[in-house]
Amino acid sequence: MAQYTSIAPQTVPVGGNVTFENEAVRATPAVLHRAGSGVFTLRGCTEQCRALYRVSFGANIAVPTGETVGPISVAISLAGEALGSSTAIVTPAAVEDYWNIYVSDIIPVPRGCCVTVGVRNTSDIPIDVQNASLIVERIA
Repeated sequence: MAQYTSIAPQTVPVGGNVTFENEAVRATPAVLHRAGSGVFTLRGCTEQCRALYRVSFGANIAVPTGETVGPISVAISLAGEALGSSTAIVTPAAVEDYWNIYVSDIIPVPRGCCVTVGVRNTSDIPIDVQNASLIVERIA
């Protein structure tokens, strides 16, 4: 298991990834990440046909100052594509009105291969993200 966090507020552009600064729980060699990046590489280190990972993300998100209030969303992405099954959507009542969100998905990685995952801003506007936490668990 590995946990990555980013406590400080960050503004994530449309289509951009949430970035993570800290490795709170040390990763195994099967999870690769560079501090300050929003991309993670999961490796299929297994003797089976595939490795399975549970990727979970939680954070506080808000509409930034200067933007129009409306629905905002994030999703776990696989190879740069947002996964509909792991999309969180909220509609804050005002600018800088933070909402707590949580999403999780199972990611299969074929033996000997790698996949990239991240957390993508799927909104039509930039969003503010604070207290972000991403957990990667090898489950099979």
